[in-house]
Formats: sequence, C-alpha cells, structure tokens
Amino acid sequence: MTAMILGLLVGAVMGLTGAGGGILAVPALVFGLGWTLTQAAPVALLAAAVAGLVGALEGLKRGILRYRAAILMAGVGVCVTPVGVRLAQALPQQALLYTFAALLTWVAVRTLNASRGGTTAGAAPPTVPCRLDPRTGRLKWTPTSAAILGLIGAASGLLAGLLGVGGGFVIVPALRRASDLSMHSIVTTSLAVIALVASGAVAASLAQGASLPAGVAWPFVGGAVAGMLIGRIAVHRLPAPRVQQIFAAVTLLAAAGLAAKASGIFSGA
Repeated sequence: MTAMILGLLVGAVMGLTGAGGGILAVPALVFGLGWTLTQAAPVALLAAAVAGLVGALEGLKRGILRYRAAILMAGVGVCVTPVGVRLAQALPQQALLYTFAALLTWVAVRTLNASRGGTTAGAAPPTVPCRLDPRTGRLKWTPTSAAILGLIGAASGLLAGLLGVGGGFVIVPALRRASDLSMHSIVTTSLAVIALVASGAVAASLAQGASLPAGVAWPFVGGAVAGMLIGRIAVHRLPAPRVQQIFAAVTLLAAAGLAAKASGIFSGA
C-alpha cells in the first residue's frame, strides 16, 4: 500500500509537469521504504517508463507528440545510459546522495523562477533552432536541430543511468528554449523520451546486476500509472504557477532530506 501511494503521487507530478515524477520517485522510495539510492533507481525508472508511455500515448492520440524528435533523443539517451549506470556503481552512496540533492535544489530554483515569470526556466527566444514548418505543422529538420535534440537526449540518458531519473526536468526546459513547440506538445514529447530512455536504463541496470523486487515494483508502477492519468486530467484545470510552486517546495524538501541522509543525520544513512 505504501508503494502504491508513493507511486500515485509520483505519477501525478509527471502528468502535471512532464517532469519531476522520476526525480521525486527515488527520494520517495529512499525515505518511504528505507532503500538506498542504487536500490531505488531501477524501480523508479520502471515506474517512469510505464507512466511516461501512458502519457505519450495520450499525446499521440491528440496529435501533439513529436515522435521523430522523441525517437532521436531517446536513441541517443539509451546509448549513453550505460555510462551513467557504470558511474553510479563506481561512486560511493554518499556522493550520489549529495549529487542528487544538488540536482533537486537546482530544479526547484528553476521551477520557482518559472512560476514567477522569470527567464531561468528557459522560455524560447525569438529565433530557435528547432522550428515548426507552418505549412506542414512538423519540425524542420536541420543538422543543427538534430544535434541539439541529440544533446538533450544524451543528458537525459546520462542522468537516467547515474541517478535513476527520467530526465524530464532537463528535456522540458531545454525544448522550451530550443523550439517553438507548444507547452502541451513539449510535455507529451518529454514523456515519450522518458518512457524510452527509462526502459533502456532499466535494461542496463538489470544487465549489470540490479534487481526489481516484484512485491514493491509493480504496486509502485500501478500507482504511478493511475497518478499519471489523474495528472493529465488535472493539468488543464489547475493554474500552472501554483503547480510549479508546489512542485518546487516538495523538491526542496526532498533535497534537504537527501543531504541530511548523506551527512548521517538520519539513522541508517
């Protein structure tokens, strides 16, 4: 039941933001179930993969998923993911926790700036490299646009392998800055990339000795899928700034908790 509730909360955040679900899944499992970061990462990635797939299929049905861009980003990301997995296995647990806490803090600051109308979140400049063709409604493919999308995918794959996150918190602001896609299209495309990259990261983790305890993994995944569906419905009814502020507050609390665990303040650290 605990795993299902945690998954429900994580999936709802993914559905609302297109990001954040994966980055909160690991802290949820670390604190909710007392796992280490390396134990939590494969389960968090599995939940992100399945929930992301549900959100991506909904976007595909609505015709707002940029599937070619998603496939390119995910293809590069999956190739880079094993590098992150090896780094995670080589680094000490304390270093990983501090890294995750720093990453959460960075995401929270960017999100708060976005909720206040700041520029840190990455609003698209007047001229962007990844542009829609007004005649066809599809992305114009150029060497520059392909390279940028590939770099975004590489960053997502590295973080998936290293910390067990889908990378939506990188994909969404990067696409906002580099493209003229609508926010709904960006969120849906991000979810598709998360689904593919997280699946590759799970496979890489299992190949290198990780395990997926079924008694916890599948209830967590089921909760995440239900939360994703709720989040995708609620996203059209809630004001974006309020959602961003709540997400930022939760992210800062998770960052503080991980830093405290790394420093030994919590028992069992």
